[in-house]
Amino acid sequence: MNANKTSAWAALAALALTCALPTRAQGEDPLFKADARLVVLHVTVVDKDERLVTDLTRDEFRIFEDDKPQVIKDFRQEDVPVSVGILVDNSGSMRDKRLKVNSAAVEFVKASNPNDEVFIVNFNDEAYLDTNGFTNDIPVMQDALQRIDSRGGTALYDAIQMSLDFLNKKAKNDKRVLLVISDGEDNASRAELENVVRELQEQEKTTTIYAVGLLSEEEKRSAKRAERALKYIARATGGPSYFPETVDEVTELTKRIAADIRNQYTVTYTPTENSQPGFRTVKVELEGKAKRNEVRHRPGYYAQ
Repeated sequence: MNANKTSAWAALAALALTCALPTRAQGEDPLFKADARLVVLHVTVVDKDERLVTDLTRDEFRIFEDDKPQVIKDFRQEDVPVSVGILVDNSGSMRDKRLKVNSAAVEFVKASNPNDEVFIVNFNDEAYLDTNGFTNDIPVMQDALQRIDSRGGTALYDAIQMSLDFLNKKAKNDKRVLLVISDGEDNASRAELENVVRELQEQEKTTTIYAVGLLSEEEKRSAKRAERALKYIARATGGPSYFPETVDEVTELTKRIAADIRNQYTVTYTPTENSQPGFRTVKVELEGKAKRNEVRHRPGYYAQ
């Protein structure tokens, strides 16, 4: 990682400490312009054992924007179709892990909404879109995942940037997710970490990143940098990051991620004040007995 990439940690540290998730519901755009009035959040709630909590009511939710309480306009829990990118590290160090990772990616799709649209990106020194656009055809995805040429470095940031561009041009669903599976720090991207995170937070149709890090015990310094990067990126979008001890755990993790995506609450509000363009923090709190649970949501958005 070069000095420019390392500088990302200072710029993002404050953001990472406040991170928690909004994104948006199908058919409704969270409008992020300064004169816009509607914000849509997708909220995940889990208990102390990381089990999904799916039986909460509107009255148990409180929304704050820039520390100001907001009035909930609409509240629901529904399993809507999602536009999903699966980004898989294809660097040389992944060679012995790819078959199990490929199987886990397929199980993720099988556990997801059958109306989701999916694309596959393999990345090493470069990123490659290995499906012909979106698909929900399992054999097509399996074929794309099996295009293994594990070699070279890790261009994770380039892969995310390319995937965002593809989502902006081709996605038909408003709710968007990137599932990232990687085993090391970025060492090949042209894109910089801070620029990728800023781009993620400026998206008019926001994208949540779920990160799975298969980190090496042999290269501890590099693994620690990779872990920090994956956590920053995921938290900045409201997504979780996971670091399993072995590749054998990845299938259960991807199934868990699919369930998370399908069981989110959708909460909309109209901001009580329209401040100047810039970053607006968003916080979701729970009331009563629900307060003991953990809430994940996007930490805010950039108003233009």
